[in-house]
Amino acid sequence: MTDAGTNQRAGTTESYSPVLPDDVEDLVRAVLERVAAAELSLATAESCTGGMLASILTDVQDLSGVFERGFVVYSDPAKCELLGLAQADIDRCGAVSEEVAVAMAEGALANSKADIAVSTTGYADDGPEPGLVHFACARRDGPTAHREERFGAIGRGPVRIESMRVALQMIESVL
Repeated sequence: MTDAGTNQRAGTTESYSPVLPDDVEDLVRAVLERVAAAELSLATAESCTGGMLASILTDVQDLSGVFERGFVVYSDPAKCELLGLAQADIDRCGAVSEEVAVAMAEGALANSKADIAVSTTGYADDGPEPGLVHFACARRDGPTAHREERFGAIGRGPVRIESMRVALQMIESVL
């Protein structure tokens, strides 16, 4: 990284974000290239990542067009209003759970024209289990996958970066 906050890549100073590790930036580009080649589109449903995943998916020039839309649903009412989750289900399972992550990804597909949707819900640095994040990735023509990660109390920023890495890996796995 240079003092200006850009990554040196193949003789250029191209960087999507001065805070993202190079491997995450490379993964973003690789995922977007594969999504574009398959003529598919993406949606995100984010809680603990607060829209950061949508942001990096729209940062890559000439590939951002595969991103259809993003839902930032930090509160329980937002999850219900924008994605169609039932408050009773959130109350029963908890907002940070497999059931809610799956419902968020499936709700993002139902409320968009995207072919693939990924969701994140977790405790970035507070809550009963700091670093616990649930992910789901849904594809219109396939099953919804779930993944649970326990990053530990590594801090809010690192949990969010690791969450973006996992979400990108999940998208890649359904291509």
